[in-house]
Amino acid sequence: PLAAAVVTAATETLTAAPGRAESVESITGQGVRGRYGGEDVFIGKLKLFEAIDGPPVPEEVRSEAERLARSGRTVMVVRSAGAYLGVLALQDTPREGAAEVIAQLRGMGLKRLVMLSGDNQGVADAIASQLGLTEARGGLMPEDKVEFIKTMREQEGRVAMVGDGVNDAPAMANATVGVAMGAAGSDVALETADVALMADDLRRLPFAVGLSRRTSAVIKQNLFVSLGMVAFLIPATIFGLKIGAAVIFHEGSTLLVVANALRLLAYREGAFGALGGTTPRDKQHA
Repeated sequence: PLAAAVVTAATETLTAAPGRAESVESITGQGVRGRYGGEDVFIGKLKLFEAIDGPPVPEEVRSEAERLARSGRTVMVVRSAGAYLGVLALQDTPREGAAEVIAQLRGMGLKRLVMLSGDNQGVADAIASQLGLTEARGGLMPEDKVEFIKTMREQEGRVAMVGDGVNDAPAMANATVGVAMGAAGSDVALETADVALMADDLRRLPFAVGLSRRTSAVIKQNLFVSLGMVAFLIPATIFGLKIGAAVIFHEGSTLLVVANALRLLAYREGAFGALGGTTPRDKQHA
């Protein structure tokens, strides 16, 4: 998303179309590097330039990056061939419908909704306040997200992690349920997730939660019917129930179980209000 925003702005601003970089590599949680015009180019957080070889970040560049970060911007420093070219600052905006989704999840009984972000804490807090999230954790590396998920599982018992990027995959793997944004998600996130939403739309999340609850309820109902019938038929046949009648009862219960399961095909979004049952606790990554 950050790269797409930069390319879009460059296309609109520059008189010539931007060229293509070569040998581009992701530096997990820090930025990217590649070659452009025969020169090595690094774009990323201030911490990136503390970890790689080359001249340190000039004080004027650092102070400008810190000023922009304090104003709630996502900041990236650009260095080409050892020279610092400047700072790119991006303003995060919530996904369309994100606030509505958070409200729906709260209405479904989910109490703790947390955003885990690699952006600075100021950016995370600003977005969280707009969306009505319970809390936000900023400045996290992928391993930090994993540790938070592990801690939350110990505290809450069950945790769902929603994400779409490479940085989210390790945390999704450690959650009780990992949910990937199918259309926009990276291949790694999709392979790691237990559930993939096949549209880049967070508004499908309440539907998935509601459907999973309904499915769980139907499974319990079917187990009760099938096992209950077995528990009835065993003593009944011992005490004289004809085998033909026992078969009819058994096959009838099978048909009842199948018909009950088929009701899930009629499940529609918004039907979660009357589901009842146990309310799982959730973790939201926006």
